[in-house]
Amino acid sequence: MNEVLLRSLTPSVLGILVRRGADFAAAEDAVQDALVEAVRVWPADPPRDPKGWLVTVAWRRFLDATRADAARRRREDRVDEEPAPGPAPSVDDTLQLYFLCAHPSLTPSSAVALTLRAVGGLTTRQIAQAYLVPEATMAQRISRAKRTVSGVRFDQPGDVATVLRVLYLVFNEGYSGDVDLAAEAIRLTRQLAAAIDHPEVAGLLALMLLHHARRAARTAPDGSLVTLAEQDRGRWDTESIAEGVEILQAALARDRLGEFQAQAAIAALHADARTAQETDWVQIVEWYDELARLTDSPVVRLNRAVAVGEADGPRAGLAALAALDDTLPRHTAVAAYLHERDGDLTTAAQLYTEAAQKAPNFAERDHLTRQAARLNARGGR
Repeated sequence: MNEVLLRSLTPSVLGILVRRGADFAAAEDAVQDALVEAVRVWPADPPRDPKGWLVTVAWRRFLDATRADAARRRREDRVDEEPAPGPAPSVDDTLQLYFLCAHPSLTPSSAVALTLRAVGGLTTRQIAQAYLVPEATMAQRISRAKRTVSGVRFDQPGDVATVLRVLYLVFNEGYSGDVDLAAEAIRLTRQLAAAIDHPEVAGLLALMLLHHARRAARTAPDGSLVTLAEQDRGRWDTESIAEGVEILQAALARDRLGEFQAQAAIAALHADARTAQETDWVQIVEWYDELARLTDSPVVRLNRAVAVGEADGPRAGLAALAALDDTLPRHTAVAAYLHERDGDLTTAAQLYTEAAQKAPNFAERDHLTRQAARLNARGGR
């Protein structure tokens, strides 16, 4: 097998598929499948025209994937309102299914994607948005995960960390308002906390409770978003806040800090402030520093830039933001907010408009459009 030949032909084959109408991500997947098939077949039956062989096989793989994707979408769009015949099972195996889908034979990212689709109730499009990848790419990833586990025994459940990541993503999707899954994620995390003595399970439960406590205040009667600073804190669920803080304090006392505990600590500091002006932003920045150390996440660093802007002034926040990739989701919205805080209303209005065009959902797009209109009305044109 001439691996050099295969590598040299790959860009050309990829270009042909793209010119035929395949999007780049799907073409990449098809070419990779063709290369795997070449490695399997060529040693025993080398083709006369290697490039033509690769193009033919890759194009067939692309068409197969496209048809499968279309069929999958039709299945997802079809709402089945009829319950299955016979008595409903009385045992809730949902959490066990989360562990089984997080199989050791899968990478953590594939296990999370498969679980979100198969058990979490999210569509492929929603999962792709959470991972910031094209829908076709995520569909391929989920299909490969299914193929990987199709021939294995589910007697080796996955680890707690992968299940926590799935529960966290399910909660975030529900909390966004697009799909009401937040309460289900909290229920399952409570089950997990009752079954496993693990500080990060407690940290995730505390984080969910503290965020969920603010849900009623996050939207106005007309459905528009209300920022944290403008929320009516009298509408926050004080019982959920008290429970979340108590769970968090017990977890932190064990001195085994993890990312969910750090996130919960930030949420607790917001919940502790009677008004937005009383928020302890200096301590929040310190917690973001811990969280960045634990995760090295660009999203964490983006949120840290906002906190720095509140603690040390908007120019300090803009300086922190300048060190980040400007293609990061919500980067433009953060820049708009910090420029507004700095008094540059013209730039802020322009950036709010740009951010609205990039918003991942209608609620955010509407909110950012309103922000731009508000500044334009004040003369920020």
